[in-house]
Amino acid sequence: MIMKPLRGLYDWTMEKAAHPHAMGWLALVSFVEASFFPVPPHPLLGLMCLAEPKKAVKFAMVATLASVAGGLLGYAIGWGLYDTIGQDLLRWLGLSESFPVAACYLREYGVEILIVKGATPIPFKLLTITAGFIGMALVPFILASIVSRSISFMIVGVLFRLFGAPIKRFIDKYLGLVTVGFVVLVIAGFVAVAYLDGGEDQATAEKCAAAATQPA
Repeated sequence: MIMKPLRGLYDWTMEKAAHPHAMGWLALVSFVEASFFPVPPHPLLGLMCLAEPKKAVKFAMVATLASVAGGLLGYAIGWGLYDTIGQDLLRWLGLSESFPVAACYLREYGVEILIVKGATPIPFKLLTITAGFIGMALVPFILASIVSRSISFMIVGVLFRLFGAPIKRFIDKYLGLVTVGFVVLVIAGFVAVAYLDGGEDQATAEKCAAAATQPA
């Protein structure tokens, strides 16, 4: 069953694809999604790429830069506002249980998690807030975010250009299922990072798995 607030946010995002200032809306959604907005900008980006395929690279660049900027806001929330805003925000996003796992993996692997994240279902906002919380070095964080977001948005732009209509129909019909599946895949995303990185130390795996039941 699809939650009405989620459906409302999704429909609102879709409406912006046909807006005269769609580029601005893409930048805004990309910015806020990197720190607190629950609906990703990828559907909006995909529809814009479908409408104007020659501008797909430009759209992806706008989404990338705006998302990295939004990631800095997420970093700031984790760094200085975790106790007052961050905890409630993660709880609202359904990411509270994933937070200590993210903190563990970021401490162990650093920027590798952010870079490889583009090929996994780990929510970017979870990583930006967590990176600020653990005090990750800012310059590596920014550079890794640029790489990760570039990968993510360019892949989506191409996929929606080729298969946009079927993908949109599926999301429209099964939005609730897609959302639940996405949340379930968060932890699996960290496992994927380990495989993409060429294997994971068993001690690290056990340590980060245990972190799910302990404070970050």
